[in-house]
Amino acid sequence: VVASFGDADVARLLADQGIVRNRAKIEATLANARAAVGLRATGEPLEALVRAHAPPPRARPPATWADVPATVPESLALARELKRRGFRFVGPTTLYALMQACGLVDDHLSGCPARPAVEAARRAAGLGRS
Repeated sequence: VVASFGDADVARLLADQGIVRNRAKIEATLANARAAVGLRATGEPLEALVRAHAPPPRARPPATWADVPATVPESLALARELKRRGFRFVGPTTLYALMQACGLVDDHLSGCPARPAVEAARRAAGLGRS
């Protein structure tokens, strides 16, 4: 649906007080939706492209927040690839956060009570340890 939005929809969104009303960000969202549809049309869904850039599992969990990176080489490579494919406002820090949110990496600190459940879910999804 979002991929089909046009100028009238952009104008409507710019008037919507419930969202960030930044034309560049709205237009980037529409471009990203179109790029995602384009990926799927070629047989390579966005989720497969993101998963293909998952970093290798960590040898050990981070001990402190200082051990958790803001980016990794894989998130930089994914940012470059997505931009090459027409995505906008996709940087390595945002994409590393996406990898964390999707469970591609587990940056829960050593000793965090959530870590065992997260690791079990990652193993069930075929993602191994991180």
